[in-house]
Amino acid sequence: MNYIKFSFIVEPVQPGSDVLIALLGENGFESFSEAENGFDAFVQESELDRNTLPQEKDVEGFSFTYTEEKQEQKNWNAEWEKSFSPVFVEDYCCIRAPFHEKPNGFRLDILITPKMSFGTGHHDTTRLMTKNLFETEVQSKTVLDMGCGTAVLAIVAKKLGAKKVVGIDIDDWSVENGKENCDVNGVGEIEILKGDASLLGTEKFDLILANINRNVLLKDIPVYASVLNPKGKLMLSGFFESDFDQLINRCAEFSLNLIKKETSNTWGILVFEK
Repeated sequence: MNYIKFSFIVEPVQPGSDVLIALLGENGFESFSEAENGFDAFVQESELDRNTLPQEKDVEGFSFTYTEEKQEQKNWNAEWEKSFSPVFVEDYCCIRAPFHEKPNGFRLDILITPKMSFGTGHHDTTRLMTKNLFETEVQSKTVLDMGCGTAVLAIVAKKLGAKKVVGIDIDDWSVENGKENCDVNGVGEIEILKGDASLLGTEKFDLILANINRNVLLKDIPVYASVLNPKGKLMLSGFFESDFDQLINRCAEFSLNLIKKETSNTWGILVFEK
């Protein structure tokens, strides 16, 4: 599986980078990393549709250019090790690579080797989800992590005392990487599956985490509602604050009541209760 790396230079960097990342995320791009003047975006060569690449004429308020480079799978570890820095989610947890020094003063220390999987904690949505996990009752709950990527949210949930955690992702690399990260963090009992919401059957969950993108969420909300226990919580992210109304209205159709909303650099999180 080969990936193509697109390096975007954006002026101004914000909110331009966030707008572009949202557009790319809806069109097959799986992973993003911050750069000094923009960001890098990664997409499987087989999934790239050049007709969906953003054009300057389609955006307002910022300008951008990009270059692209084919990335062999074997080169990725060296690439991310050059730029991957620890992530600190308030005083709740540190998300770091195994080669980083272990910090003090955090409730949890999470080790992640991201490869091509989304979810290192650098993106606002992952930080929002992680923060809100710490502010939610997880002890003895059953948890579903949809679009689990590196499985960082699944790992946090298990370490916070969840009774059972299941992670699901459509990407082979994410499934492989998620399992590796679970093992490294001593929570190998987390179940990581390849697929999408169609995998969900009759098993019910107390807490569902879905950090994906607006369009997938709008499509899958009915399925999430069907497998969420009464009084269970649904935590959604991967979208902009401007998407709030559309998602809130969609959830209301399935008796999911909004109990919290929060933003970070125009990205948002919504928490619902059934």
